[in-house]
Amino acid sequence: MNNIKPLAKQANNKSIPQHIAIIMDGNGRWAQLQGKGRVAGHKAGVESVRAVVASARKSNVKALTLFAFSSENWQRPAKEVGVLMDLFMYVLTKEVKRLHKHNIRFQVIGDLSRFSDDLQKKIAKSEQLTINNTGLVLSIAANYGGRWDIAQAAKKLASDVNQGIISLDDINEDSFNEQTSLADLPTLDLLIRTGGDCRISNFLLWQVAYAELFFTDTLWPDFNEKKFQEVINCFDQRERRFGKTGEQARKEQIL
Repeated sequence: MNNIKPLAKQANNKSIPQHIAIIMDGNGRWAQLQGKGRVAGHKAGVESVRAVVASARKSNVKALTLFAFSSENWQRPAKEVGVLMDLFMYVLTKEVKRLHKHNIRFQVIGDLSRFSDDLQKKIAKSEQLTINNTGLVLSIAANYGGRWDIAQAAKKLASDVNQGIISLDDINEDSFNEQTSLADLPTLDLLIRTGGDCRISNFLLWQVAYAELFFTDTLWPDFNEKKFQEVINCFDQRERRFGKTGEQARKEQIL
């Protein structure tokens, strides 16, 4: 895998994760608590996305990856899936212009072949608009699964071996990582899941190897900029050893 890069530091010497991923869970339950339909929760969740993107940008986070729609979410009621697709189209139409204004690069990861032609075209257009931006990289995982990511990376490497482009001995953790989604981004430092469940749910299985995990009972529509900063403060208190002893890790931090 990619070499672990030193974390960025704020003026107060606080460690800032370079790459944060979030499983945005709890929209439906939030809506039910409000006496509303599940769809209202998904719409309210857009506000939390705006808040977290703004906070990540201000904190000089390099990359933010949001789990919007898993490969398993197709099993949800057809009406809810339809609303999610409409909401995705709306966000691509309205929000990407705002992202571009703030120098944010936007991309979608996952198997896009199952989406409508119109949605695929809108995704491509949105990515092209922001492709040269140099600020925060916002990745939206849609029809994404961690097992799919690993399988498609293996398939690419197998194809390269079959075509004689590489040899079997060329396959290692680094070459495998290069074929996965987000390979061009910093190593994942922090994975957040809202909504109270303590599982990864097939998200970024390869990338999460040494990430810090943070689970919160806060439902996604209630996860605001203040709560995001609280998680970053918690991250700063974690000791990340990467297989070394605590003493070794602390010495390296001093250096």
